[in-house]
Amino acid sequence: MSGVVATVERVRLVQREWGKRPAAERGAALTAAAQRVHAARDELIALAVREVGKPVTEATAELDRTVAILRYYAQQVFDPAGAVFEPTGTGLLYTRRRPRGVAGLITPWNFPFAIPVWKAAPALAAGNGVVLKPAPQATACAIRLFDLLAGALPEGLVAVVPGYATEGQVLTSTTDVVSFTGSVHAGTVVAARAVTTGIPVQAEMGGHNPAIVLPDADLDRAARHIVAAAYGFAGQKCTATRRIISVGAATEPLREALLMAIDELPCGDPADPKTACGPVIDEAARVRLLAAAQEVREAGGFVLAGGTASDNLVAPVLAGGLSEGHALARHETFGPFCLLQSAADLPTAVAMANSGTYGLVSAVYTADLGNALHLVDELHTGLVKVNAPSTGVDFHLPFGGAKASSYGPPEQGKTAMDFYTAVRTVTVQAN
Repeated sequence: MSGVVATVERVRLVQREWGKRPAAERGAALTAAAQRVHAARDELIALAVREVGKPVTEATAELDRTVAILRYYAQQVFDPAGAVFEPTGTGLLYTRRRPRGVAGLITPWNFPFAIPVWKAAPALAAGNGVVLKPAPQATACAIRLFDLLAGALPEGLVAVVPGYATEGQVLTSTTDVVSFTGSVHAGTVVAARAVTTGIPVQAEMGGHNPAIVLPDADLDRAARHIVAAAYGFAGQKCTATRRIISVGAATEPLREALLMAIDELPCGDPADPKTACGPVIDEAARVRLLAAAQEVREAGGFVLAGGTASDNLVAPVLAGGLSEGHALARHETFGPFCLLQSAADLPTAVAMANSGTYGLVSAVYTADLGNALHLVDELHTGLVKVNAPSTGVDFHLPFGGAKASSYGPPEQGKTAMDFYTAVRTVTVQAN
């Protein structure tokens, strides 16, 4: 793994000068990077469709968001880099934020442009260098993206190290700050390794995200939202809805609305602009998802929709009838797989939603503002959506979960700049 170590050291040499550049220069470079990515828009969209099977409509939205993120952090360079405090005696007392050095980024394949950039942009804005280890399935996207970024930045400030877990492990012991997005298992390993070496780390991991639907909700609208969130991009998002908890009298009409929405969901070729649910990432995912549907049947549950596949195009699965303690009711099944559950009342629904080890995002559908605000306080997730799909985040707000879904500080927004900088407290006394 000497190649990864050498790459980090080359980036570190360039970063020392970059970290001293005026804010205006760093902001201008990120603006230029945004322009270069935007100019390659059609090429990058086609690459995401081809390499990871992302439906072209979603790939387009992701690429536009990637450009917007770069432009956003190009302006964050002008935010205060510290604060002045009243001293206890005489003199000057203030804090000063400085870049940490080289940021090691470990990213998944499902958002091959947005996730690397929402990590790299604040790191670069703060004066750091960046080394990216992308998921193997999205290597081509990562290399082309960073080629474009590199053209607007000092030579050698950013680099890509393709590979697998071994390369990622090297980053956690050779860089100065680490940001990870991926599975709970891998994220736990990354966080533990970084902690043992004293490197600041954040890990965004999985979610078994519930959507609670109350009887007073617009059930047709809720069903359309939930189906889009559960099965868009074949459910291959950490924020995808995995569990639907219907409360009281909502159960029967919601079930019918969900089945109708699934039936209307366009599935097929990801290059077709009408497609919402394309293929899963690989054969292993197809086998795993079909096995999960079969496991539901063997456990005495029922499969209301899906459970079949044509090549890697897995029909969206809506299942139910499992006990709350069953593994499929407690652990994430990454793909177009969603469970329908029912709760007699709101307290039961909250208890079901909060069960398990995950806490990324929850959705609530109701016409009662009081119930909505009550649930915002009661649900143990980092994000709560009210009458909105569980998927989709605003990059200018903090993004992070609770429990096993996240470790360390949240990403995105202004909090990202905090993560990629170290605070120095300075005391100045007159001679």
